[in-house]
Amino acid sequence: MINKSKTLSKLAKSVALALLALCITDVISPVSAHAKTLNLAPSAELIYAVKSSQKGIPVSGEAKVSWQVKENTGAAKTYRLSSETSVAIFGKILKTSSTGNIDQFGLAPEKFLEKRFRRDEASTTFDRQTKIISFSDSDLSYPIKGGEQDRLSATWQLVALARSASDSLQAGHEWKMFVAGLRDADPWVFKLIEIKKIQTALGELEVLHIQKAPPPDAKSQQIEIWLATSLDYYPVRISFHDANGDQVEQKIVSIKKE
Repeated sequence: MINKSKTLSKLAKSVALALLALCITDVISPVSAHAKTLNLAPSAELIYAVKSSQKGIPVSGEAKVSWQVKENTGAAKTYRLSSETSVAIFGKILKTSSTGNIDQFGLAPEKFLEKRFRRDEASTTFDRQTKIISFSDSDLSYPIKGGEQDRLSATWQLVALARSASDSLQAGHEWKMFVAGLRDADPWVFKLIEIKKIQTALGELEVLHIQKAPPPDAKSQQIEIWLATSLDYYPVRISFHDANGDQVEQKIVSIKKE
């Protein structure tokens, strides 16, 4: 049981990276990130089939992602993201959420929460008054200069930016973000590898195949995202591969617009 618990805890971490499911001075160019040009995806609930291999042990389950954008009378537009991953026998192993506003740079997180299997909930706070990013599990802090994301909001900021630039996208296009996790933050670079068609549970779809460049401390780590151009650029597949061979695959099962 102890070994299985460690495996599930690691799986939760890997799924978090896969879902999350992604530079302080080079965050995103002001033009591409400006709210007037940002094209947010419609609110929706997405269901994924999850398959993983952790130290050779196969694990399967389901992930549910809820993406909501709200127009508030007399107040700023807000968003709410939540994700839950469950596997057979053990049930829910990962629950994450990201909430915040929409500003001139796009998604502006205020709170990122993550609860993993048999661990206490951890949080990352984006204090817009003091302009500081802080962590419940770390003494580190970073300044807010505009455009910073958490590991859940990053994918949906990417979706919005891809939708906004849809007419001019070509292989090699890059998006840069400064992304906060639960203990620290790093610059992330997403690169469009190719535009192709893939088979999914929803039929054949044209997708943008996007890869996140590996961080300096994990050169073999790889995260890939496939955005469906005909389905509002929703992520229909997410893949995480670690240097030790561990991997997580999430493939779309259904999309329900709200």
